[in-house]
Amino acid sequence: MKKYFLPLAKTSLILVYLVILAGALVRMTGSGMGCPDWPKCFGYYIPPTDVEEILWKPDREFKKGQIIIHDESLWVAKSDFKTATTYDENNWERYTKHDYATFNPQHTWIEYLNRLSGALAGFACFGMAIASIGYWKERKSLVLNSWLVVFLMGFQAWLGATVVFSVLNPLKITVHMVMALVIVALLIYIVREAKCKKNELKKYHGAFKTLIWVSVVFTLIQVILGTQVRELIDEQVNAGIGNSNLWLSDPNWEFYVHRTFSFVILFLNMYLFYINRKLDLGFNKMKWVMVLLILEVFTGVLMYYVHFPFGSQAAHLILAAVLFGVQFQLVLEAKKCYHSAKNTH
Repeated sequence: MKKYFLPLAKTSLILVYLVILAGALVRMTGSGMGCPDWPKCFGYYIPPTDVEEILWKPDREFKKGQIIIHDESLWVAKSDFKTATTYDENNWERYTKHDYATFNPQHTWIEYLNRLSGALAGFACFGMAIASIGYWKERKSLVLNSWLVVFLMGFQAWLGATVVFSVLNPLKITVHMVMALVIVALLIYIVREAKCKKNELKKYHGAFKTLIWVSVVFTLIQVILGTQVRELIDEQVNAGIGNSNLWLSDPNWEFYVHRTFSFVILFLNMYLFYINRKLDLGFNKMKWVMVLLILEVFTGVLMYYVHFPFGSQAAHLILAAVLFGVQFQLVLEAKKCYHSAKNTH
């Protein structure tokens, strides 16, 4: 089983990033309530494609748990039955998780694909955990961390359900996003530990080691601030403001903090890039950090000054997630290599 562990761990990491991308598309298109229930969608494993599928009609068969929209409310079939010529309320019970009764086939399928990518990532993580058992005698930490990922993926699925049942509560969306980054960090750690090279040594620099940690924490804080800005935009959209030119016409304080903090993060990483290059510390991923930061700032500028061109919101979020991952890899490189370097003195 051991030979399958590293490929499965890498696959799991890629698929979790795919879930983050799918989640960004859900947010960008406003498809978060495309499926009103969880884990099914309108009571189906494969969601409906036409509104006619979720409306009551005479002489039609329904399965237990299937959902229809009737009188602007959601109703759940109590059992398997076939409808008569008139609507019989005894066959139905009101859906009580929330009262959001809207069907948009595009939103439904975007949300369904998000859930499907999450399921695929979950299966990959479970396969990784099974394969990790081969390391039990020599590297128990790999096994324990792999099963921790499985647990966190289950917890993340539960969080996804609470987001739907709360009709996209902003705090729950933020926790959902942060948990995705925690899973990314743990998978990066697992992948690195599985292929770790003991002879990998780099020059020691205390300030660099500390500031790499600070940069990761700052990026995580910035992601959280970004979700608050996104909440403001959602409020504008829900208020019926369809013109994207007006979404940030009267921004809240979180927007200004988010924008200002981006410069703090940029300058901090520029300093790290300078130290790494001047002292030849050997952390080549700092180049990728700078590229990702520049792209992140660029997409932010596009959203504010060009008024949210298509794809800019999703790109902004996925770039932040990739940036966090690369920075966390640098933290692990620093920790491993500094520890090794100290042992050589």
